[in-house]
Amino acid sequence: MRNILLTLSYDGTDFCGWQRQDHAPSVKPVRTVQAELEKALEKLHGTHIDLHGSGRTDSGVHAAAQAANFFSPIDSIPEKNYVQALNALLPHDIRIQDSKLVPDDFDSRFSATSRVYRYFMVSGKNPLANQMPYVWFIKRTPDIDVLNKMASVLKGEIDCASFAASGDQSVSTNRYIENARFFETEGFPGGKFLVFEIEANAFLWKMVRTLTGTFIEFERDGKDTDYFKKVLEAKDRKLAGVTAPPQGLFLWQIKFDGIRRHV
Repeated sequence: MRNILLTLSYDGTDFCGWQRQDHAPSVKPVRTVQAELEKALEKLHGTHIDLHGSGRTDSGVHAAAQAANFFSPIDSIPEKNYVQALNALLPHDIRIQDSKLVPDDFDSRFSATSRVYRYFMVSGKNPLANQMPYVWFIKRTPDIDVLNKMASVLKGEIDCASFAASGDQSVSTNRYIENARFFETEGFPGGKFLVFEIEANAFLWKMVRTLTGTFIEFERDGKDTDYFKKVLEAKDRKLAGVTAPPQGLFLWQIKFDGIRRHV
């Protein structure tokens, strides 16, 4: 048995999130990224293979570099060949980017030291049609300096209860945030994107989308950094802003070489 780590991207538009939903209350089968990958792994191996992801993404959320590992009972396939073999079996909205051998005690979730998310926005100017599934369109152009002053508050171990969605089942709402910032970047097929990037050991349910929506709303309404601090310290979701829509959010990177923080 070999432990294989996959790095993969997916377009989350037509998925009900990452996690397999065996008992979803639906007449139609629920389509998830994990389930599609496990179907491809079963075709390749002739038996069911459990896939362990580094974290969950919600319905409509994308990934540029999700990480997931599995134990393969086949020793004859070179580790790098899983990229081509699985891509031949997967739907077009999931692509394996890399595959490599990792130690037996490696686990994509528990070995990860941090996760990086990026949220993409187009402001002021209408996006192109093919950008719409991947951005949040904001009619006005926010002040990036004001946004970054608020985002600078998110550093170190913080109780993030104000930004957790109702129904979050986390034992603790404390998270260790390495960095949070806004920046502009050029993107395909042209034009500028406003990006919110945040790196932390883990995230609460809808936390990144709620933070993004809160920053944009507070900047629009003339709220300052002190006001954002008060909302953070209140630990009350009702005081935060709107939850940004899912299509602008990307799981951007999983890091395994940092400091392991407790959740």
